[in-house]
Amino acid sequence: MKTEGRNAVLELLKTDKTVDKLLIEKNPQGSLNKVFAEARAKGIRVQFVDKRVLDKESVTGKHQGCIAFATDYKYSSLDEIIAAKGEKGGFVILCDCIEDVHNLGAIIRVAEVVGADGVIIQSTNSASVTEAVIRISAGAANHVKVAKVNSINRAVDELKKKGYWLYALEADGTDIYSADLTGNVALVIGGEDSGVKKLTREKCDFVVALPVCGKVNSLNASVALGVAAYEVLRKRL
Repeated sequence: MKTEGRNAVLELLKTDKTVDKLLIEKNPQGSLNKVFAEARAKGIRVQFVDKRVLDKESVTGKHQGCIAFATDYKYSSLDEIIAAKGEKGGFVILCDCIEDVHNLGAIIRVAEVVGADGVIIQSTNSASVTEAVIRISAGAANHVKVAKVNSINRAVDELKKKGYWLYALEADGTDIYSADLTGNVALVIGGEDSGVKKLTREKCDFVVALPVCGKVNSLNASVALGVAAYEVLRKRL
């Protein structure tokens, strides 16, 4: 798997994942020198190459002068995410058919920043963790547990058995600021066009919404998730 971009590569180097080699543009400047220093400190093989070599290897077209070649992304299990819950309870984010890699990358980045135990995605009708997602997450995908499940609804059922309260984030829900959001919490965010699927919504304990004041009555999925996730964090502080 290729990881591209300075921030994403730096975050990868902080993990225990095996990095086979690192390509860096010749005559590195600025933060590229930091990338090189981190790689050298870990004994990773570094090759200095022309920009055209990086352009040819790049998947995203936004390599920023460095590309790391690492072992393929390793997904976690749902049980591993549940086991990671802290003293104030578990906090899980479920993506119900998030197909856009930009949204998935941003959601994983939010999950890492707010201290969520993990993100759950579906194996079908959903974006997977790719080089682009890792880059968009600014490397957060290297630190956040991501589980890929066959059915989001079965994951919802399993979380409920484990004592989680399920909150679907939808425009017609009740005000999220009046919700409890303590204990074991699982936020469900729906796809860009369809939102949370009907059956998934019915399985959830609550449907919550963000208040809006403008003429546009909805937010981008990752932006909405970010606001909601920070409300969960605020309730735990």
